[in-house]
Amino acid sequence: MAERKEEEFLDDIEQAAEDEMAEELAEFSDEELEVDALRAERDEYKDKFMRALADAENARKRGDKMRRDAEQYGGSKLARDMLPVYDNLKRALEAVSEEQRAANAALLEGIDLTMRELLNVFAKHGIHVVSPQVGDKFDPNHHEAMFEAPVPGTTAGEIIQVSTEGFMLHDRLLRPAQVGVSSMPKS
Repeated sequence: MAERKEEEFLDDIEQAAEDEMAEELAEFSDEELEVDALRAERDEYKDKFMRALADAENARKRGDKMRRDAEQYGGSKLARDMLPVYDNLKRALEAVSEEQRAANAALLEGIDLTMRELLNVFAKHGIHVVSPQVGDKFDPNHHEAMFEAPVPGTTAGEIIQVSTEGFMLHDRLLRPAQVGVSSMPKS
C-alpha cells in the first residue's frame, strides 16, 4: 500500500508538473499570439502610413503642377481676347496706301508703336506669333485650313494663302493660323 501511495504521489506530482507545463505553454502561446497580433497591427498601420505619405507626396506634386500651369497659362483667356486687337492693328497698318502714309505719318507711327508694344507685352507673357508663309507645308497642329483650292504649280498640303496668324502661349496653341491649302492632285 505504501508503494501504491508512493506511486499515486508520483503520478500526482507528474500530473501537476504536466498541468503547470501546459499552463506555461498556453501562456507562452497566448503571449506569442498576442505578439503576432501586435506585429500584424503594426504592419497594417505602417502600410497605411506609407500610403498616406505617398498620397501626400502625390498631392504636393499635383499642387505644384497646377500652380505652375496657372502661372504659365492662367492668362490664356485674356490673351485670346487680345488677339483681335493685334489683328485689327495689323490690318490698319496694311490697309494704308502710300498717299495716306505721307499725309498721316504721325497717326501711323502711333499705330505702329502700339503694335510693337502689344507684341512686347505678348512676348513678356510667353505669347508668340505663328506666322506661316505661302509655300510652307500645312501643319494641323499649328494651322487651321479655311479652304482648299487646286492651284497650279503647288503640291497638295502646301499653304497658298494666310488669312490670319496664329499664336502660341509657351508650348500651347492659343489660336491656329488660318490658311488656305492647295488640293492640287499629284501628277
